[in-house]
Amino acid sequence: MSKNTPIIRIAAKGDGVTNTGAHVSGAVPGDMVDADGVIIPGPDHVSPPCQHFARCGGCQLQHANEAALEEFVRSRVVNAAEGQGICADEVLPVHLSPAGSRRRATLHGLRKGKRAMAGFRESGSHTIVDLAECPVLTPELTALIAPLRSFIAAHAGRAPVDIGLAVSDQGVDCSLTNLSLDGLAATEAALDFARDNGLARLSIDQGYGAETVWEPEPVGVTLSDVSVPMPTGAFLQATRDAEARMVSDARHWLKGAGVIADLFAGLGTFAFGLVEGRKALAVEADQAAYLACKSAAARAQREVHSMHRDLFRNPLDAKEISKFSAILLDPPRAGAREQIGQIAQSTAQRVVYVSCNPSSWARDAATLIEAGFRLEKLRPVGQFRWSTHVELVSYFTR
Repeated sequence: MSKNTPIIRIAAKGDGVTNTGAHVSGAVPGDMVDADGVIIPGPDHVSPPCQHFARCGGCQLQHANEAALEEFVRSRVVNAAEGQGICADEVLPVHLSPAGSRRRATLHGLRKGKRAMAGFRESGSHTIVDLAECPVLTPELTALIAPLRSFIAAHAGRAPVDIGLAVSDQGVDCSLTNLSLDGLAATEAALDFARDNGLARLSIDQGYGAETVWEPEPVGVTLSDVSVPMPTGAFLQATRDAEARMVSDARHWLKGAGVIADLFAGLGTFAFGLVEGRKALAVEADQAAYLACKSAAARAQREVHSMHRDLFRNPLDAKEISKFSAILLDPPRAGAREQIGQIAQSTAQRVVYVSCNPSSWARDAATLIEAGFRLEKLRPVGQFRWSTHVELVSYFTR
């Protein structure tokens, strides 16, 4: 490497990339790298806010400032589109979630002698980083790390414990997997742990599926002013601000549309946000989420009609799709190849596609473009702050 080689971009996994194509860990655009590989920080290089950065696999980009983070999120989405020959009419400003806003996470715990560790794993490793702080999580989730560590030290076996955390309307929903409660004393300790820490719910999977051991009142989450029951392990958008941004975009883009189909609907995050003044069909494969959405709509008297259907095995066909004024879909990371194929063959004119994977989205977007759609709006979303995980919301018309 020649003297003072500039870093020009951040690669998909977080390394800085020089103008010669070399990858440099810990570098951001504007940095220089000398002949010995030492990084000379540029104007967008900042001190990481967390003592665990570089070890903890939860974050890859804490050394990048706001401008560099936004450009990374934007370029990941735009480059994925351009890789399929797609150009959006308008790329909207990046939405970047702030620090301390992530309301759901999966941590890991491990008892070692009389002590225990609790935290994220190191990148590409099963080694657990014992967290003393976490600037990504909401304060109520961060506050639980130390009590969880103590509880695992006292009651876990030798196997790693998976810790699911999510913020509900009633407080923190906590689920523990691979932890056995042997005897009455252990069960009472679990109840004390839940009570002392003000948990909304504590569920424990001892090898036979999650069992709720503490839930003083039914746990729910508010989605666009509708209170929806929240099953254990239910999917939520990672941050409230990103959820609000994407729902607002979808509502604005689909203004004036008639009946809407919300595919891969989950608890109804988008369906309840779009239903005002019209009807929506919410289609979901997970039975617990489907039932939660259905009961919430009935109780709130909203025109959201639920359908229990696996859209991977049995997508809505073109004839069914053609009955709707607009389609919204928010599939898992694999995308929705089969369902997109049916949308392409239908008479649908308006599609909002929310995605957590720019690559699978771009593949599906190319199918829509080939069918006569055009990409009007595209917004990159970085709700997993300081992570290389990038999301987006997009709008297609024809």
